[in-house]
Amino acid sequence: MHILVVDDEPSMRDVLEILFTRAGFEVTCAGSVKDATMALGGVPFDLVLTDMKLGSGSGMEVLRAARALKEPPEVIVITAFGTAASAVEAMREGAYHYICKPFDNEELRLLVQKALEKKLLRQENRSLRAQLAPGAGMLAVGRSPRMEAIMGLVEKVAASRTTVLIYGESGTGKELIARALHLKSPRAGHPFLPVNCAALSEGVLESELFGHVKGAFTGATTDRLGLLASAGEGTVLLDEIGEVPPAMQVKLLRVLQERKVKPVGSSQEVPFQARLVAATNRNLDAEVKAGRFREDLLYRLNVITLELPPLRERAEDIPLLASHFLARLIDELGRPGLHFTQEALKVLAGYAWPGNVRQLQNIIERAVTLSEGDALGPETLPATLRGEPAIPAGDVQVPVGFSLERFLDDSERRYLLAALKRTDGVKTRAAELLGLSFRSFRYRLAKHGLVDELEDPRQS
Repeated sequence: MHILVVDDEPSMRDVLEILFTRAGFEVTCAGSVKDATMALGGVPFDLVLTDMKLGSGSGMEVLRAARALKEPPEVIVITAFGTAASAVEAMREGAYHYICKPFDNEELRLLVQKALEKKLLRQENRSLRAQLAPGAGMLAVGRSPRMEAIMGLVEKVAASRTTVLIYGESGTGKELIARALHLKSPRAGHPFLPVNCAALSEGVLESELFGHVKGAFTGATTDRLGLLASAGEGTVLLDEIGEVPPAMQVKLLRVLQERKVKPVGSSQEVPFQARLVAATNRNLDAEVKAGRFREDLLYRLNVITLELPPLRERAEDIPLLASHFLARLIDELGRPGLHFTQEALKVLAGYAWPGNVRQLQNIIERAVTLSEGDALGPETLPATLRGEPAIPAGDVQVPVGFSLERFLDDSERRYLLAALKRTDGVKTRAAELLGLSFRSFRYRLAKHGLVDELEDPRQS
């Protein structure tokens, strides 16, 4: 990440350069509006940190020069205490935020981090919009009549603010549909923020969604906006909504009714504009009858319902999806000759896919990894797909001193580490690769003392 620091005081430039260089950023400094404009016209920057007063010039000029770029960086304005009105004007013209002098270095570092996260989200949205261009989106989710009907409904409701509830078995592509809703709507230029309700404790989930104020709990050293407020006019996906504890369900109901959130530790409510989309693999009607889910919350969520069919009920999509995932791997690995044999496609089409689209994607990755040539035949697919036992009983040899428990523990640990390595430490993806729920994956990590192994910054 490349930061441009603009300040007419050499000492302040030096302080900021040292602070962010130590934090791992590439830093360029400018002492005037002219120097800053020249720098912006040269190499691309991810963020500009500019003082409002620059000798005879103004940070507003730097802001306008940055915003005029084809790929504009985020801009944070530094202003003297008591002159925040001009900084608010800068935010109206597109600045991400402002900070008053004298500032705390940690507060500034966190503000810069949030600004860069917003830029990354904007880049992700552009990438996803490209993926969901005409034809590409349908390729990703299928062309069966049921999926075409779902995508037609997505087109109809995308532009509204109406809450949407997405049902579907694990691995059917609920998040993909939620992203399609977002990217086909006027909100597409704003963040899409998913949160896995099952992966977070009640307290952490409340802070994540609603935010908190400084001192609300141990470790709350600064105020923090929650996802609902920081999403702006974007979309927040409440994934696995059926896992939300009862007390949190009450708070969510109020949020949906009032369109306001109360940060943890605060007495003030904050309005938000984001659209809420919820997803679950549970039957919420049955959960209501069992007393585990509030009926009034279900009514609030269940304005528009999208029910995704399992892959076994749209078998005509299997060859299409398999070819789609293979094409992505061909691009990633630079192996243009990779292809399925007809026998392999028959095996894929004849399987029931209890793990749905996610399982199919993982199987394709496995086949490519195990293949020695360009042709992906049935032998590259797991034995269970071919209707064979995974380990023929006659081939098993039990040596003297063998411990099945130790063998299974060692094998499980190796696979956990291999999955973490394969996914660069992203635990949610590693769990999917192993066909586990996130909660089960975390339990196994803890069992083997691997909780901190390759810690995923998005799922701690």
